[in-house]
Amino acid sequence: MNTSSTAFRNSIVAALGGFLFGFDTAVISGVETTIQQLWQLDKFWHGFTIASALIGTVLGSLVAGNPAEVYGRKKVLQAIGLLYLATSLGAALTSSWHLFILFRFLGGIGVGASSVVGPMYISEIAPAQRRGRLVALFQFNVVSGILIAFLSNYFFFGIGEDAWRWMLGVQAIPSLIYFIMVFFVPESPRWLVKQKRSKEAEEILNQIGEPSPSSALNRIEESLKKEAGTKEAKLFTKAYRQPIFYAVALAVFNQMAGINAIMYYAPRIFEMTGLAKDTALLQAVSIGATNMIFTLLAISVIDKFGRRTLLLVGSVGMTVFLGLVARVFYSQDFNGYAVMIYLVGFIAFFAFSQGAVIWVFISEIFPNTVRAKGQALGSFTHWIMAALLTWTFPIIANSSAMGGAYAFSLFCFMMIVQFFFAWKILPETKGKSLEDIQQDVVLH
Repeated sequence: MNTSSTAFRNSIVAALGGFLFGFDTAVISGVETTIQQLWQLDKFWHGFTIASALIGTVLGSLVAGNPAEVYGRKKVLQAIGLLYLATSLGAALTSSWHLFILFRFLGGIGVGASSVVGPMYISEIAPAQRRGRLVALFQFNVVSGILIAFLSNYFFFGIGEDAWRWMLGVQAIPSLIYFIMVFFVPESPRWLVKQKRSKEAEEILNQIGEPSPSSALNRIEESLKKEAGTKEAKLFTKAYRQPIFYAVALAVFNQMAGINAIMYYAPRIFEMTGLAKDTALLQAVSIGATNMIFTLLAISVIDKFGRRTLLLVGSVGMTVFLGLVARVFYSQDFNGYAVMIYLVGFIAFFAFSQGAVIWVFISEIFPNTVRAKGQALGSFTHWIMAALLTWTFPIIANSSAMGGAYAFSLFCFMMIVQFFFAWKILPETKGKSLEDIQQDVVLH
């Protein structure tokens, strides 16, 4: 197997955690009305139940960095696969609301941990000239998981009163496949260097296609030496304020586009505009398919045009389509198919920009010594915003006849702000080694 295909193989296996991430994120949209009726939940507890997995992702993103530093990226990826397997079966089989929340919460821990360790691992094994595309494979798997979840929900809909159990339980199959495949990928060479295992690291650098493994090894070792206290490096210091700001701001903008509200509540949004339940589920599939197609397009150009360019283009497109959705809700002139077209347009621009960029950028903007902590911070910000948004969206959207208008107007405004952030503040990282990026953004 040549070095190029080896790097791709390792990246795609790690990125399968993203598939489970996406599936878990979207599958709940097909069961949320059923479980609301099953356990007779009011708006508050319904929102809490749906957001329980996202609350888990907040914890998962916080705790994943330290085990990844202590035990290595590979072992944590294996643990994540096992957690996905157990929790998907648990949520599907339980008849207790409390246990359902517990399993969704624990599954969310797996999602949060995956969003930290998956992109970080890929960024550390990917050659600089292909890093954008390979890390973006994680996002491609996320959107593939979303699409398969929407399709699965559509096909299981109507098979009986236990359809919701099948929708949730089918996730156990890819979880088992992922758990097994992670055993066959190497450890991160940059983690090995930090563990004083440079010989193993050089062998892996050679396997993954580094043009000069010995030179790459020297650069990694020098970057670590420049940062005092490699194992005890503190993230929240003046030296790292720029990468912290970039990662946190990008994560906030990602969620304030409204993406998780749309993914979690897509069928409900379509029902609000007059579509029938089964038709609404089918329209959700169109969102998933668009997400995947435009993520593929972004992957093909992210290393050519760069991260900032994609964000600028996406900001303009998202502003337009979110504004159109808000206008429909303001006018109360509901046309479910028009809203579908507007949301598909929004998803296309989101996938082409924020969707593809966020995990790539956060995984590469922090120096080697604090990358695990920085990745955890960026993911934590992403997930705390996602949890808050998912919990509050049904409350806001159903608060009055204008609730949907207020929500989508806020999303639209935030994309205008994002445009200026990407234009004036965010640095470009395409084509640079992780060590070169460190030189550019860290204050010495």
